[in-house]
Amino acid sequence: MKYAQRMSKVKASAIRSSQKKIAAKVASGGKVISFAAGLPDPSLYPMEELKDATMKVFEKNGQEAVAYGLSKGDARLLKLLAKRMQEKENMDINEENLLVVTGSQQGIAFSAMIFLDKDDIVVAENPSYLGAINAFRPYEPKFVGVDTDEDGIVVEHLDKILSENPNVKMIYVIPSFQNPSGKTWTTERRKAFMEVVNKYEDVVVIEDNPYGEIRFKGEPTPTLKSLDTKGNVVYLGSMSKVLTPGLRVAWVVADKEVVDKMELIKEGADLQCNQFAQNQVAEYLENYDLDAHIEEIRAAYKNRCELMMKTIKEYFPEGVKYTDPDGGMFIWVELPEGIDANEMLDDAIEAGVAYVSGEFFYANEGKKNTIRLNYTTMSEEQIVEGIKILAKVIENKMK
Repeated sequence: MKYAQRMSKVKASAIRSSQKKIAAKVASGGKVISFAAGLPDPSLYPMEELKDATMKVFEKNGQEAVAYGLSKGDARLLKLLAKRMQEKENMDINEENLLVVTGSQQGIAFSAMIFLDKDDIVVAENPSYLGAINAFRPYEPKFVGVDTDEDGIVVEHLDKILSENPNVKMIYVIPSFQNPSGKTWTTERRKAFMEVVNKYEDVVVIEDNPYGEIRFKGEPTPTLKSLDTKGNVVYLGSMSKVLTPGLRVAWVVADKEVVDKMELIKEGADLQCNQFAQNQVAEYLENYDLDAHIEEIRAAYKNRCELMMKTIKEYFPEGVKYTDPDGGMFIWVELPEGIDANEMLDDAIEAGVAYVSGEFFYANEGKKNTIRLNYTTMSEEQIVEGIKILAKVIENKMK
């Protein structure tokens, strides 16, 4: 069978690869404490409220809730999302600036479809979300990585890249609690970033913000979209990390022209998002306090993150570097030069702990001595035990 040439650009997810190794270990009777997931904790899903919201959808909306809907999204949900973006993110938008999508991953894929031609340049942070990189690859862009420091993207490096590469079409960023690094841009860095972007025509910014509301330390920072005065920013929001991921309800915020083009793409891709799930989310937003639920998530993740950081500081050998996030779901670990984290993964799983190797989070060649750790899905006891095991594995590799 002859496949399209673009299939040669598609790569398997490193996260899925790690999960296969973990599954094989468990199937053989072993135990693995996994820090490889990028998932919210299922025990924090508001199940009783969702059950009640679901029954209300049946009672109030009946057959309409399970019928076809608009490609743009359910009108009630669009209104509620617009209100939330106005109040929580200080965005000057309304329903015409919104499109409901099947997870923010679909928003990333649609962005690639409407903006990228072959050999266009995509600028991404080093490292960046591998799911976005894989979504862009079939459209055959070239990738350029931009440096980051403790305050976020290095705008001087970005300015240099933009000035030297007229084919830059897109900048993909996760300014808040980045996946995989856990870093968050300061307010000053966000403003400086927008000043640089505004100097260049026809460069679109994809702001992916699935973790922004999971802040458990520090002061809130503005979204790039709220600072956008030229319509250059396409914002992606999601219910996956603050409500439940399985509903697959997310949204795009952009200028009407961009939203209209994405709606056309959606008509050909899947016609519409799950109508019933949209009704469930709308019912939840109208009848329950999402902000109170997010506070519960923040408190739980704060405890786990701080425990993981405390255990890392106590047991990891000298020479290992790591980020200390103010929110989100991830800690980024940099091992001494010469250690291949992907090769070490087999030893780690055999010892009973798992992670995702960091090299796969780079669009081009990545640092092989890096690791992404997740702290949201394991219990406090598992976090302590798992970090102790990982520390021993790292020590053995450093000998």
